[in-house]
Amino acid sequence: MNIPVFYSPLMAADSESPSPSSAKPVKVIESWQRQFPIEVIAPSPVTIDELARAHDRTWVESVLAGKAENGFGNKSLKVAATLTYTSGSMLSAARYVLAHGGAAAAPCSGFHHAEYRTSMGYCTFNGLMVTACALKAEGVGRVGILDLDMHYGNGTDDILEKVNQDEWCTHFTGGKNFNHAHQVPYFFSKWLPDALSKLSDCNIILYQAGADPHINDPHGGWLTTDELRQRDAVVFDAIARLNIPIVWNLAGGYQVEKDGSIPKVLEIHDNTMRECVRAYIKKA
Repeated sequence: MNIPVFYSPLMAADSESPSPSSAKPVKVIESWQRQFPIEVIAPSPVTIDELARAHDRTWVESVLAGKAENGFGNKSLKVAATLTYTSGSMLSAARYVLAHGGAAAAPCSGFHHAEYRTSMGYCTFNGLMVTACALKAEGVGRVGILDLDMHYGNGTDDILEKVNQDEWCTHFTGGKNFNHAHQVPYFFSKWLPDALSKLSDCNIILYQAGADPHINDPHGGWLTTDELRQRDAVVFDAIARLNIPIVWNLAGGYQVEKDGSIPKVLEIHDNTMRECVRAYIKKA
């Protein structure tokens, strides 16, 4: 058994910004293929109609045409060309686990700050809500979003409010509550177990396993490498016990070396995959 990973080189581009997120899927896949039992599957790109379930259609069309700024603050057509594939990675992975069970990975980023008609914070389209809205249209009863990126998922909340989807979508965003190391015991003993318990009635979980809560991340600062791995172990073990399909993505991570490499970010993403393999390959 392998962990399905929904990836295409069409998901990656130079963002022309300080963030490595738009280009890192290539590096992540190279690292995973050297270490883990994965099956790489090409995702289907989302359509404009699917994007428009979660976003203003006119704005979506303007971004894709390079007429409106993306989340990196530019109008790059190279970035625009990746956007249907990054959300497509999440949606394709979600459809797969709903059909087959278990866990799948979508090595993409740049979702949770994107609001209904606004991009910001390295996020252009909110692939979490694009996926959730598509699944709802396809008959899925309840979608859970567990967002453990460093930052508050303001875009997800904005879209939930705009399209009145909160009745069937349960959203937890750790970045709204946690940013200091002294909060670690409470996070593991209370907040995370409670969130996982409240997701137990969902038909699928979308999990943002952000690398930017790392204590040395320039945009993070409260969990160590080992604690991030523990976070992932707790999530995967709990969801596997509940037998709820789960899709996870990369979200943020901004520890960039002087030569442009991201070994510390890759280590965190490797550990997430390591815990996914342990929980799901062993379980199988």
